[in-house]
Amino acid sequence: MRTRAAGLVVGFAADRVLGDPARHHPVAGFGSVARLVELRLYRDDRLTGSAYTAGLVGGTAVIGMLADRLTQRSPVAHTLLTAATTWAVLGGRSLSREAERVHAWLDDADLPAAREQLTHLVGRDPSGLGPMEISRATVESVAENTSDAVVAPLLAGAAGGVGGLVAYRAVNTLDAMVGHRSARYLHFGWASARLDDVLNLAPSRLSATLAVLCAPLVDGSRTAALSTWRRDGRRHPSPNAGPVEASFAGALGVQLGGTNTYGERIEHRPTLGDGPSAQATDIARAVRLADAVGLGALVVSAAIAWRRRS
Repeated sequence: MRTRAAGLVVGFAADRVLGDPARHHPVAGFGSVARLVELRLYRDDRLTGSAYTAGLVGGTAVIGMLADRLTQRSPVAHTLLTAATTWAVLGGRSLSREAERVHAWLDDADLPAAREQLTHLVGRDPSGLGPMEISRATVESVAENTSDAVVAPLLAGAAGGVGGLVAYRAVNTLDAMVGHRSARYLHFGWASARLDDVLNLAPSRLSATLAVLCAPLVDGSRTAALSTWRRDGRRHPSPNAGPVEASFAGALGVQLGGTNTYGERIEHRPTLGDGPSAQATDIARAVRLADAVGLGALVVSAAIAWRRRS
């Protein structure tokens, strides 16, 4: 039995059934450590930020690799360790739940509650958003985070085992913490943001490919999903979010992109797709598409791990 592949499958199933751990989440623990290190080391330059990223990611990877190696002689222990780590780093079920809650509030015509719920998914200011803008933001988040929180960690686990899983999640967490463009993190967070971009190049393309293949499951067209990806994916400011959001827009037959407000900063992003603006009903379709993409990524990742004979 290839225990790495088995662990990925069991961990994926645990995420789908249980969602994120309710207490003492390892990712939250890592974030607390990263914040303490930042407070001690912070300087507004790339060199310090690069050392910060390398130390935290490298240290996490080494711990994961050692744990992986120490359990490889016991198939049961190695499978359980891989499964537990996979469960901890995946975020597919929690993503779906948050999106479904936004949908429910929109169905109840409770805009204040829908706006508040949206803050669990996106960093933009939701205070002035109407139903269509809330729906668009939710669909965009489901698309992007399916790649970041499901497809990418699965591929990292297939390639690098427990070390790959925890290292990827460390990078992704640091990107969320310090990788955004702000006065404080413009230089300090540069390394975290660029490393996250590099690690997500392959997963985002796999996510887009799977969205194209799964388009008929949401009454969409593979041709439309592929053509929208090829035409509009490069228009997005993110090299990785662009292909995924564009392929989702084409598969769902909706238009994404537009103006986003982040505090005092306003971004005018190009539109993706030719369809009408996303509606509340499109959130449920996006979740179904994301679930299919996640399952497809599991099959690909398990196959990679199986062939590695580990």
